[in-house]
Amino acid sequence: MSSRKLLIVGVDAASPTWLRRWTADGTLPNIAAFMAAGLVGETRNIEGFEGSTWPSFATAVGTGKHGFYWQQQLKPGTYRILGCDPGDHISQPMLWETLSAAGRRVVLLDIPMCPPSPNLNGVQRVEWGGHDLAFGFQTTPPGLRREILAAVGPYPYPGRCDVASRSTEECRAFADLLLKAVPLGTRLARETLHREPWDFAIQVYGEAHCAGHQLWHLHDPGHPAYDPEVTARFGNPVREVYVAIDQAIGELLADVSPDTTVVLMSLHGMAPPWGAAILIPEILERLGVKQYPLAPAPEGGHDGGGHRLLALYRRLPVQIRQPIYRVRQYVNQRLLRRGEPLGFDPARTRAFDIILGGAFSGIRLNLRGREPHGILESGAEAERFITGLRRDLLEITDLRTGRPAISRIIRTAEEFPGPKLDGLPDLIVVWNEENALGTTNAGGGKGARVKVSSPKIGTVEGVNSYCRTGDHLLEGLFVVRGPGIAPGKLDRVVRTIDLAPTFARMMGCEMRDVDGVPIPELLDAPVAAGSGR
Repeated sequence: MSSRKLLIVGVDAASPTWLRRWTADGTLPNIAAFMAAGLVGETRNIEGFEGSTWPSFATAVGTGKHGFYWQQQLKPGTYRILGCDPGDHISQPMLWETLSAAGRRVVLLDIPMCPPSPNLNGVQRVEWGGHDLAFGFQTTPPGLRREILAAVGPYPYPGRCDVASRSTEECRAFADLLLKAVPLGTRLARETLHREPWDFAIQVYGEAHCAGHQLWHLHDPGHPAYDPEVTARFGNPVREVYVAIDQAIGELLADVSPDTTVVLMSLHGMAPPWGAAILIPEILERLGVKQYPLAPAPEGGHDGGGHRLLALYRRLPVQIRQPIYRVRQYVNQRLLRRGEPLGFDPARTRAFDIILGGAFSGIRLNLRGREPHGILESGAEAERFITGLRRDLLEITDLRTGRPAISRIIRTAEEFPGPKLDGLPDLIVVWNEENALGTTNAGGGKGARVKVSSPKIGTVEGVNSYCRTGDHLLEGLFVVRGPGIAPGKLDRVVRTIDLAPTFARMMGCEMRDVDGVPIPELLDAPVAAGSGR
């Protein structure tokens, strides 16, 4: 059994560009010193399925094998979108489960979008804090939850960081809560690592993720809503959060022994939003591939009572409708597991859109024999349809910039093969990241209107009202410092799914039947053979 200890510190969704810039100018001295002493590498995340970033890292397999791509997915055999979490789809063992089964003792602290692991040889804290809240605050052992709440209380910011809107003053208050959370999380991590015996440990700071999504417009001069006078008045909260995490990393590193291998990583980055996903439903309708019912079907009984109730509901003030909608969604999604109907007419629809976030859009073919009321034949007919749809989509221009609106179209079957392929969108629209997009929730709505055009669709426009002012880039970064690892820079980009098999090999174990491959440059130090289970 390997005697190596491995500590991973995740700075969730931190921008590699700004990490490099701020380490170079002295803003992040602890990360700068760590990078100088370690091997620095670049990663590229799973393209199109940013919602599966952490599960793909943890299992080292692609989305076609584990099946999870977003927190709302198409319910099999229906035209409904059902709320879900990775635990509803993923059966592959995660990195730490492989290590635990091989006898390594693990400590897992706030790993995003990864469900509690059964029969764990170690300690796990799930969602005390973080960006993605899928499982609620849980611990292994269960009594640890009470100890954490007694020691530091609940996470300073309750619930999800996404809200309908925030004023600049509210952004400042939100940032202050994130800044309060970082040292509390660090205190918990240090106490746990001191108290528990461990071979493998991972601590993830989700504050960088929350700050990036909600506060990027106060930080990045390239954002349409950036106002230097506002930032001068209220501060740069993204920078402040990175500085707080830098201090936390310094404290964690001071505690570990020189023979411990330490990894600092961000699996994907952050930038101003750019995707025009809000337009894809109308684009598909203009192209004639998606059709809506000729008349809205009444809800409720044959007497039209449900229809009348719906009309009354729509006349209610928004502050009353929203709580009712949330209750209805909870009942449909969580209790009845019915999901939300997509609302198109399947008898006249050859393809329909699937939400994948702002930077990507999913398109699923309405295939006969696969979908409940499919009309498109698999084989030659579907291939001709895809060829034409791809051509029509790539002709679309962003009228704000004159650039193509879409960079490319991914065939899911080609890049994400596996037994779960049939549950995924068939095509992924990759929006052009050169076309920065604002939102009505920041900077007076500057840059929030997006307008695209092509000969086939004419002009389609819409306004982005999503609360997030930052969105993900595929580029990530990692730094490894430890015995036998020479400082420097890796001269190639590795996939995020290659990291977990590498870490397993470092610990003398093997992840079986995975897509990722170990990174040889990180395995030069001799590691004793383990059970590989």
